[in-house]
Amino acid sequence: MVDLPLGATEDRVCGTIDIEKALTEGVKAFEPGLLAKANRGILYVDEVNLLDDHLVDVLLDSAASGWNTVEREGISISHPARFILIGSGNPEEGELRPQLLDRFGMHAQVGTVRDAELRVKIVEERARFDKNPKEFRKSYTAEQEKLQQQISSARSFLSSVQIDHDLKVKISKVCSELNVDGLRGDIVTNRAAKALAALKGREHVTAEDIATVIPNCLRHRLRKDPLESIDSGLLVSEKFYEVFS
Repeated sequence: MVDLPLGATEDRVCGTIDIEKALTEGVKAFEPGLLAKANRGILYVDEVNLLDDHLVDVLLDSAASGWNTVEREGISISHPARFILIGSGNPEEGELRPQLLDRFGMHAQVGTVRDAELRVKIVEERARFDKNPKEFRKSYTAEQEKLQQQISSARSFLSSVQIDHDLKVKISKVCSELNVDGLRGDIVTNRAAKALAALKGREHVTAEDIATVIPNCLRHRLRKDPLESIDSGLLVSEKFYEVFS
């Protein structure tokens, strides 16, 4: 996983000329950037809604084509830049550009925990981590390995998972009736439902799988209404049950 800091320059992200080799050996060489390091991995951006526009443009180009092209001082280099983009941010601090928001397949909304018992559990776990980080990680090793095996098994099983045509039509009907622009919402929902079925070890997608993933796949694709007080995820769920009932 590669972190993309907010203050990163375009050269740091895309790559640039290797100055050291240019000065010591007199040759033009390419120094890979963060996009090259993130290829076939994860690119994580904290406070992604505060990212500079010129870096957003770079991410959009790479996300769309899967390649990064760098042209510097007579050198033109293209390399693969296929990565999973993960971002986090507080919407109250600034909105994310629609072009980049649409590139995120799923949107998870995180809120403050209200249950008192769960809050106490979190505080205790944090105290246990601060006291002995190694022992804390060791206590979760078995669970982590079990989850890792489950994900690995699901990835190998994914290609055999099927989704009925009727369910595909209903997914597209939900997207259409919610006025979701483009087809990325349809595609992501189909993929996410199949991935969830594979994770559960099933060969066929069910309506329950779709109900689980569709709010996260579509909530950030709805057109914003400043007078609307209902959470967009609830709007998606309501439309889902209306179409699938």
